[in-house]
Amino acid sequence: MAGESTLAQQLLGLITAFMLAAALTVGGCNDNTEGAARSAAAGEADCLADLKLVDQYGQQVSLPSLKGRPVLFDFFYATCPGPCLVLTARMRSIADKLGSSLDSRASFVSITVDPEHDTPAQLLAYAKEQRAVRKGWLFLTGTPAQIDALMARFKLTRQHESDGSVDHVLEFFLVGPDGHLRFQYLASEVHSERIASDIERAAGRNGLVEGQNSSAAD
Repeated sequence: MAGESTLAQQLLGLITAFMLAAALTVGGCNDNTEGAARSAAAGEADCLADLKLVDQYGQQVSLPSLKGRPVLFDFFYATCPGPCLVLTARMRSIADKLGSSLDSRASFVSITVDPEHDTPAQLLAYAKEQRAVRKGWLFLTGTPAQIDALMARFKLTRQHESDGSVDHVLEFFLVGPDGHLRFQYLASEVHSERIASDIERAAGRNGLVEGQNSSAAD
């Protein structure tokens, strides 16, 4: 039985890797890391500046309320045909590695890039389907103007294709407790353990210094 379980895990890993590789070849997908799998960032913009969005339960969330702990951001939309599902699975893997540290020491925030269609109910349905209903993990929507303003803090823009689909963002963004961007990851290239480790460092008292030193050592 143990052998069968290991084989199943290996097959799942191969399928996930294939899907991530395929996601990178999807037309119109964004690659904002310019080929860097993990890059230290010293963003001047406050990514957690005053902005109120709505979570998957219909409750308002003030982004400044998330300060004081590291926040891992990703961008998705509920009707995404494939890449977003893979990225959410990667986020779930990171959450598994963090265990109870998620919520108590760190937060995850998944932002829809299709606020015109993604209602709180749809976000909750997506989270349930992806087994991502966890304490400390928020799925947020807002007005198009609010989402555009937030994405601009990460130097991202929303783009729609002629068929109505939305360009994918294939990166994760780790924001420090001070609200400033610390690391940017090409999700398909960085192991979950690496990101979880960065989050744990950022949550520590001297997280900023440790995080920057670790990037220099990698």
